[in-house]
Amino acid sequence: MRLLFVTDLHGSRWKYERLLKAAKGFRADVVINGGDMLPWNNDPFRQGEFIRGDLNDHFSRFNSAEIYYLCCPGNDDLWIFDQLFEETCNKYPLVMCLAQRAVEVGGYEFIGMNWVVDYPFQLKDRCRMDTDDYTFDVQFGKGVLSTPEGWKGIDDWVSYARTLPTIEEELNRMVRPKDMAKSVYVIHMPPCGMELDRVYRVADGVGSKAIYNFLEKYQPRLSLHGHIHESPEISGRWHSKLGRTLCVQPGQLDEFTYVTIDLFTMKLNRIKEQYVN
Repeated sequence: MRLLFVTDLHGSRWKYERLLKAAKGFRADVVINGGDMLPWNNDPFRQGEFIRGDLNDHFSRFNSAEIYYLCCPGNDDLWIFDQLFEETCNKYPLVMCLAQRAVEVGGYEFIGMNWVVDYPFQLKDRCRMDTDDYTFDVQFGKGVLSTPEGWKGIDDWVSYARTLPTIEEELNRMVRPKDMAKSVYVIHMPPCGMELDRVYRVADGVGSKAIYNFLEKYQPRLSLHGHIHESPEISGRWHSKLGRTLCVQPGQLDEFTYVTIDLFTMKLNRIKEQYVN
């Protein structure tokens, strides 16, 4: 089976246009879009328009091309649009939302999770403590959640976050595949300790200890991550092995960056395409 993995497109129209061409050129059986799919553009409450228009058309083209498309929203995709997102996916037999669920394609199980470890930024729709002993960063202002009426401020985000399941708990409640050796996990947040989680101006990585421990324990065939756009450019690493598990984090900056993977041979290639008018 041939996979094309991309993540963190943030509504970039030219990158979405290139994605179908890249998938056809690689003869991909499955495209996986790992989260943060929708535009921000200083007005995230217009993300619904993108779903109804651009994303709907994008899904339609992949369905017509008979290429499976597995995807999920990310931490910058407002959760108030999750129902619309799933309804749009469900219009097309080959398009499937992976958030907190598993789907089987071609004898492989694909399992998705889009919660992320808390960060200092204000939007908290998909934020969680990593583990019970998690230490919060200094926050950049009051936390907010999206609602249909606008932003809802959280006066004490730390106390509120302690009432939510941790990343560790979210992983443990997820469905288990029948065969880990034929499973692919799509987890927006990268694991810690593997040089896939490096950010500018921070000495250590910001990945998840819970995700690292989960992958180390269960050893799926492949895990796919994103979230930290700049990490491969800082660390020089976009994939790493954890026991038998191959972990991939392609990054996403100005170029259109994606990874092609042959699940049978486990040969992979990271490709960066420049914008051309």
